[in-house]
Amino acid sequence: MNRIQDCLDERIVIMDGAMGTMIQRQQLDEADFRGARFKDWPTDLKGNNDLLNITQPQIITDIHQQYLNAGADIIETNTFSSTAIAMADYEMQSLAYELNVAGANCAKAAVAQYKKQHPERKYGPWIAGAIGPLNKTLSLSPDVNNPGFRAVSFDEVVAAYAEQVKGLVEGGVDILLIETIFDTLNAKAAIYAIKKYWSENHSGKTILPIMISGTITDASGRTLSGQTLEAFYTSVMHARPLSVGLNCALGAKEMRPHIEELSQLANCYVSAYPNAGLPNAMGEYDEQPEDMAGHLKAWATEGFVNIVGGCCGTTPEHIKEIVAQVQTLTPRKLPETVNELL
Repeated sequence: MNRIQDCLDERIVIMDGAMGTMIQRQQLDEADFRGARFKDWPTDLKGNNDLLNITQPQIITDIHQQYLNAGADIIETNTFSSTAIAMADYEMQSLAYELNVAGANCAKAAVAQYKKQHPERKYGPWIAGAIGPLNKTLSLSPDVNNPGFRAVSFDEVVAAYAEQVKGLVEGGVDILLIETIFDTLNAKAAIYAIKKYWSENHSGKTILPIMISGTITDASGRTLSGQTLEAFYTSVMHARPLSVGLNCALGAKEMRPHIEELSQLANCYVSAYPNAGLPNAMGEYDEQPEDMAGHLKAWATEGFVNIVGGCCGTTPEHIKEIVAQVQTLTPRKLPETVNELL
């Protein structure tokens, strides 16, 4: 397989769009989520999108296939919440490893099918194992009356992420993507879990590329846990990631100044996959593909990005239009102090 770095040096790389948005289009009910295996599970399962890797794998594979057909170079596994900590909401902690393997298998099936149809393709596609931010945070207390309280410990977070990484790697992903980071301490636990897993299981072998993507939650330019963008980057650069970027929370218009700042800070590749605008009164995303792609084209023209795609509200139609508008543009050039591991 061609190295993703070769592709990144040649052109702008395209990530896929939102998984949740595409699942919502299916209008699945409780029985669909349960499938036969979990027919008698004691908790409600509707909304547990990651469970579909097991109960409705054909749906997830088809969504991946749609993004590949739209021109995505990188597809993300449907494993955003596939940790024992997040799955505790459904009493499914024991399924964490299986969910990650199944998520990787769904993506691999889509890639295999795509490659049969497009044997002429020069680069990729690549599968990014999606590692989400968790539903518990290490930097913030869930109890307003006890600011020192934490619902989870660092070691517990590391253990949960290590299990997820094991499932993704053994499932066959090409990249590990720590994304939608609003608490950098959680992200540092994920980085540590990756390094720990690798040293214990693949010592002496080259580690998979790591992509890191944070979330700026408002116009202040800070993460939810209060870090500036520069502080966030400084906190994770020790991981020597393939890329650092931003996703979620903001639409492309609102994300622009933060991507411009990050492009000046980072000595690695820069990624950006914003939402399709800001949510409307119904919580839906209205930005049309042409409008969103126009913003990303401007970023590319100004030399801000190496990797672009979409988060909440984006569809294969958005990705197809993004490809059309950025495919001939030159990617951001890495600074001379580029990470030696790239």
